[in-house]
Amino acid sequence: MLDIYCSLLTAHCSLIEMWRSASLQIIEIIGVAIGLWYLYLEYKASFWLWSVGILMSVFYIVIFFNSKFYADAAIYAYYLGANIYGLLVWQHHRKKQSGLDSFDNQKDEIKDELPISHLPLKLIMPLGVIFVVLWAVLWFVLQRFTDSPVPLGDSFTTALSVVAMYMMAKKHMEHWFFWVVVNATSVALYAWKGLYPMACLFVVYTIVSVMGYFRWRKIAESSKV
Repeated sequence: MLDIYCSLLTAHCSLIEMWRSASLQIIEIIGVAIGLWYLYLEYKASFWLWSVGILMSVFYIVIFFNSKFYADAAIYAYYLGANIYGLLVWQHHRKKQSGLDSFDNQKDEIKDELPISHLPLKLIMPLGVIFVVLWAVLWFVLQRFTDSPVPLGDSFTTALSVVAMYMMAKKHMEHWFFWVVVNATSVALYAWKGLYPMACLFVVYTIVSVMGYFRWRKIAESSKV
């Protein structure tokens, strides 16, 4: 009788685990779709990328936490706040421009938003220090207090993403260079972990990050004309 009970309990736990695994796969696929949408909006320098980014962050927090990529889960919690911040910054500038140019009904949508610019030289050193310190701290925390399988890589992409996200909120076009490194590294990490849809997504991210830089540079040059 006890053996039957144990067998039923094991079967029940197996079904729960299968349901949980299937649910996470569905969430991962939806997250990939939202991520592609977000990438397209970022490439276009669209105001709506922040709203989609908020939704994407929620999905990715669930995906990475369950995959034990704790620093990545944490970075998307940061992204959640950063997307809200970016939305407010761009919205503030948009309203300001609309107030100044309300008489011009033919103005371009890009001109209503925060202009694309180069990263100021005075910010290179502070951002570099922030990256190194954050990387070291995250590496120590992951190595000491979690069961993360890749503490060095996880902390590296997370620290670099924090800097890149800040630069993107300020619309500094060089943020694309950081995303190329982050995305290319993430491809290897996620493929190793078995997150193949996410790995494929980040292959696309890497390619579009290169294209995005040239797209933003073209927008910046055309806005000066």
